[in-house]
This record gives sequence, structure tokens and C-alpha cells, in this order.
Amino acid sequence: MSQPPIYLDARALLLDMDGTLVDSGAVVLRVWGRWAAEHGLAMERVEEVVHGRQGHESMAILLPDRPVAENIADNAAMLAAETADLDGIVPIPGAPAFLAAIATAPHALVTSADVALATARMSAAGLRMPDVRVTAEDVSASKPDPEGFLKGAAELGFEPADCVVFEDSEAGVAAGLAAGMRVVGIGASTAAYGATVTVATLDQVAVDHRPDGTLTLHITG
Repeated sequence: MSQPPIYLDARALLLDMDGTLVDSGAVVLRVWGRWAAEHGLAMERVEEVVHGRQGHESMAILLPDRPVAENIADNAAMLAAETADLDGIVPIPGAPAFLAAIATAPHALVTSADVALATARMSAAGLRMPDVRVTAEDVSASKPDPEGFLKGAAELGFEPADCVVFEDSEAGVAAGLAAGMRVVGIGASTAAYGATVTVATLDQVAVDHRPDGTLTLHITG
């Protein structure tokens, strides 16, 4: 039986990329799979860590005794490999229509990818790149630190409480909540991460533009 609709009001929206707008799972398995094999790590363990975080932060968790410089170097190589490998990149269901629906509303992309990777993946998925974006180059700390979402809100000119985050990863949901924002979780697993509301896909989110500039998100089960 379907659940009653949920309504969230917002002045601005902050959007993660991978797993929220873009399905990059095939590339993650290929590129991180090679790295995991080189270091004798099970891919299952790698997948527990890498989603939502910058690569060097993930490496530091997976190989805690490894020198930071080696993680930074591997991260640069990883980003280059991911940017070049676009096979299988597709939009998350509902993402094209959702981006079209918020085209005139204040919104920003907040991603752990760098500019080159974000641009390549959004283009490969056939998605419009938001005018405002916060990428790996813009922050000193990776998700789950809230810095990226707080910067996104500031660039758009809104208080954290006026913003709604769209995220799929545990680190991303934690970052949004730590920023003092409500979080729409994409995927059933985000309920366990503490997302304010959880949807299976962006097809479940409709957007109403009110005359005062407020957005009302209609979320159906």
C-alpha cells in the first residue's frame, strides 16, 4: 500500500552527483577494483568506504598506515582513470526530469569529484551541469564533513535550514545532516543512514514553484 505524500519546503537544493544524479557504478567497480587488487583488498570492503568520499580519504581509511603522499598520488591517477572511463555512465532514473524541473530554482552540485570528472560524467549521462557547483578543488575536507554543503548554501545565498540535500551515500547523508540541512536519501539504504526522507528514485519527487520563490517538494512512496 502506498504511503501518503510527504511535503518539504525549501529555498535551495544541493545535489550530490554519483549515485544521486549519475549511475557510475560500473566505472567504480572497474577502476577501484584494479586498485583493490593491487593492494590485496576485497572489493566488498572497498565499496563499504569509497562512496561519497574523495579518493584519498577512502584510501586513508582502507590503508591507515600508508603515507599520505602516496594516497594523494594514487588519487590523482584514480581521478584521471575515472575521467577517461565513461563506459556505462547513465543517469539515475528520474534525474533528467528532476533537473529540468529545478532549472530556474536555486540549486548547486556538491560532489567529491573534481571539476574534470564531474563535467565528464554529467555530460556522459546527458545531464545539465548546474551553474553553481562545489567540487573536490573547493573544499579542505571530504564528506562526511559538511564543508561542501555549507559552501554550496553560502554560494547560493541561503541559510542551511533553508536547504534540502539530495544524497545516496552514508558519508553524504551524514554531511548534509551535519550541515543542519534536511536530506532526501536516494535508495532504500539511506533510511538506515538517517536521511530525513527516503525515495527509491528521483521519479518520486515532484517540484512545485511557489510565487514567493519557495520550492515545495512532493515526495510519494
